[in-house]
Amino acid sequence: MKIATFNINGVNKRLENLLAWLDAAEPDVVCLQELKATDGQFPKSAIEAAGYGAVWRGQSAWNGVAILARDSEPVLTRTELPGDPSDTQSRYIEAAVNGILIAALYAPNGNPQPGPKFDYKLAWHRRLAGHAAELLETGLPVVLAGDYNIVPEPRDIYPTRSYDDNALVQPESRAAFRQLLDQGWLDALRKVYPDEELFTFWDYRRNRWQRNAGLRLDHILLSRKLARRLTGGGIDRDVRGQENASDHAPVWIALED
Repeated sequence: MKIATFNINGVNKRLENLLAWLDAAEPDVVCLQELKATDGQFPKSAIEAAGYGAVWRGQSAWNGVAILARDSEPVLTRTELPGDPSDTQSRYIEAAVNGILIAALYAPNGNPQPGPKFDYKLAWHRRLAGHAAELLETGLPVVLAGDYNIVPEPRDIYPTRSYDDNALVQPESRAAFRQLLDQGWLDALRKVYPDEELFTFWDYRRNRWQRNAGLRLDHILLSRKLARRLTGGGIDRDVRGQENASDHAPVWIALED
């Protein structure tokens, strides 16, 4: 079973890119972020024609998350992260696919920091940690996949001082990611590649793609039951280099049946 996460950065603007990647990579499950489309604007027909069922939660102009399943219909179980009924941002969705609970998330960026956006980022991650702990306690096979907007370690960013004040690399942000690992979640891609340089995002500005000035922001975390089934993974870097590409590349893992 191949499970992927992809910050598409505009699902309609980059629909051709998405469909080409789905055809070439053939993932079984895909978590999409930054749809930048309302529920009614989601390209359901095109996704279905590509062989994928889908559930989604959109939002006008920004945010938005979706779960796609090849030759299957995801069973929607949740459309928001619990803990704050006043939070209207479309950043979290859950669905059951072939016996696995899939959570697709798009965590807040948090910039500029300090300030209210950074406070919201940390509060959102506290809510995520609380819900993640409850999911672990169920003993179910669970995947938490998406754009966490956190660079977990210094080695997950190219050598630079330009991000020193960025919310993505602050100690509080990294502590939030570490809390999930301490609960028992497995950082799947880092497990597969314990020593390699891994980037999943290259900003459009300052020729960062051409210079390979990247960051690792997109992560797939596995519950204990699924961690034992991990057999491989990768980053489809070539997708980032295509015309009209998202500034993120798809990340994927493979699980044995």
